[in-house]
Amino acid sequence: MLLNYNSKELEKLKPQVIVQIIQYVPNAVVSKTILKRITGNVTLSSFDEGEELPEKLSPFDTFIQIIDGKAEITIDNKLFSLKLGEGMIIPSHALHHFHANEQFKMIATVIKSGYED
Repeated sequence: MLLNYNSKELEKLKPQVIVQIIQYVPNAVVSKTILKRITGNVTLSSFDEGEELPEKLSPFDTFIQIIDGKAEITIDNKLFSLKLGEGMIIPSHALHHFHANEQFKMIATVIKSGYED
């Protein structure tokens, strides 16, 4: 089950403990957009153990960083395991899929500008 909490952005000029902004929900993937612009967005997600997102692709590069736990991600049929503090760029148009063998939280940053070159 995918739950989206996109009610409003984070308050500006206020320190935040990012890992505490989003909680784990049993049997769910929870997603909260914390910054959204036409040029890109920043989203927090939490995955309960055993949850996954369907395979998809994005027309833009996406930077992901694990902020709690350990994540498995398959990108173009290659499996990667990322642990707390690790991040990577998912290339634009790459087929990718997240799977939670254990609970994890991540930040995903999509930059939509700069593709004009």
